[in-house]
Amino acid sequence: MEVTIALRLPRDAASVSVTRQILGAELEVLGVEQDIKEDIMLMLTEACSNVIRHATEADEYTVSAQLVADKFVITVLDTGRGFDPDEVGTSSPMAEHGRGLQIMRALADDVRFINRPRQGAIVCLEKALKYTHDSPGELLRSH
Repeated sequence: MEVTIALRLPRDAASVSVTRQILGAELEVLGVEQDIKEDIMLMLTEACSNVIRHATEADEYTVSAQLVADKFVITVLDTGRGFDPDEVGTSSPMAEHGRGLQIMRALADDVRFINRPRQGAIVCLEKALKYTHDSPGELLRSH
């Protein structure tokens, strides 16, 4: 089974909530286990919030979510100035800001940051899925 959703969004804080609702509904309908869904929602929130906060040159950004077999892949693409993830310092676990990359790295099974200086950045997050018993996702996976 393969499902892809792509959203082109304004670089506005309200877009984060909309994106969470759309992708959260997809995961809910498929019957993804709650803890996996929560991890995905937090990774998504952090990636989108980083665009809103840091990609100030961009008017919009793109979020795509792809379900491939038992893996959920989120790609967030902006057209800002880009960034080098190795130059982003680590923040205290209690800090209010600056923990986004740490959170994404901790929750994702695989994280890729692609820096495109003066063309933006791409953040790609992968998470293995687990489904509740007899859920649509589990049933579709077996076919």
